Amino acid sequence: MTSLTSLTVGGGCAAKYSAARLQKLLEGFVPVEAENLLVGLAPADDAAVYKLDEDRAIVFTLDFFPPLVDDPAAFGRIAATNALNDVFAMGGSPLLALSIAAFPEELPDEVLASVFAAADEQVRAAGALLAGGHTIRDEEPKYGLAVVGVVHPDGIWAKSTAQPGDALFLTKPLGTGLVLAGKGDVGEAVEWMTTLNKQAADVLRPFAPHAVTDVTGFGLFGHAHEMAERSGVRVRIDAMPSMANALELARDGVRTGGDRRNREFAPVDADGVPEELLALGYDAQTAGGLLIALPAEKALSLQSEFERKDLFLARIGAVEAGSGVSVTARAGS
Repeated sequence: MTSLTSLTVGGGCAAKYSAARLQKLLEGFVPVEAENLLVGLAPADDAAVYKLDEDRAIVFTLDFFPPLVDDPAAFGRIAATNALNDVFAMGGSPLLALSIAAFPEELPDEVLASVFAAADEQVRAAGALLAGGHTIRDEEPKYGLAVVGVVHPDGIWAKSTAQPGDALFLTKPLGTGLVLAGKGDVGEAVEWMTTLNKQAADVLRPFAPHAVTDVTGFGLFGHAHEMAERSGVRVRIDAMPSMANALELARDGVRTGGDRRNREFAPVDADGVPEELLALGYDAQTAGGLLIALPAEKALSLQSEFERKDLFLARIGAVEAGSGVSVTARAGS
């Protein structure tokens, strides 16, 4: 079998530009001012949103990256899941997707076919259609999707609207980057990376959360930092659910390429927090869970509904008045 990861420098969401550099690059863009552009670059979010009429807005996003696993079908499913999840993170439902593909010409046709077929299967599972795309030659393989979805204009979930008093939740455990870098059993990580956030979003929607984003390449701390900064609040993280072996790997010194960049972008107040938990918080996630800020009085009802649906949900902290991100989590929390 062709080793896809041997053809890459770094795969998954760890291949992203650093958040700090991305912010600097975006400073050169003049924010678009249009009455119906509900979400653009001022501030940027997980996807763009454009209002069509009083009942409909389109959600548009794209995401692609090099392989982080060798199995072509798993790579296709992971890349598709990661792109589709941005629509769910905005409160929307995917409608249509197009492939963005770059592969070495010498790769066997069956490898590419497996990537495309698995992505198509995942798009259909999300309730959308994969209707084409564009493929070019490249020495480093890359795959992803451009996705169009729909959302009610009053039902958009932004990352910039968290409020003091909110409870903070996460819908997947952390550690995909650490587990993959550890070169051991990656089965659990692949399972989570191919889990669509569709079911979690469907359960969450009636609860009208204040703010939502998905945890990907900037790690939990990086995305919490974005939520705190753009909402003008302080995010406190009391607990950090992890995948099996992720903390052990962190204690053994395993780190991913995104670790240093994420630490530079999102400093946190974390006196006394063990280094392995800091590594987990800065670990670049691929197709991670939803980070949710929800009115605290709705927290128990949300937890009960997730439990009833047999879905993962962890209460990890709270939103407070102030600024920045504080971490009070300890090992075993």
